[in-house]
Amino acid sequence: MAEAIGWLASAVLLATLVRQVVVQWRSGSTEGVSSWLFVGQLSASAGFALYSWLLQNWVFLTTNSALCLTAIAGQLIYRRNRRRAAGGGGQ
Repeated sequence: MAEAIGWLASAVLLATLVRQVVVQWRSGSTEGVSSWLFVGQLSASAGFALYSWLLQNWVFLTTNSALCLTAIAGQLIYRRNRRRAAGGGGQ
């Protein structure tokens, strides 16, 4: 039962973060978003992934590894949107 709760919580967290990254990608805007959000998320998630691996906690290892990927995607999209905004919105 505890594992199921962990996996469900992980799915909810990942779904909300992925949704936010998709919204940012579609909007093409960086309004209200800081690059430091993704830097902090990546740093924390990488640390928690290592910690989870050391504890052999596969729910949190999987979750934090996926969170690292969302942070990287978010940062790349943020930079793309900033470049487009600086260039007048062109491709």
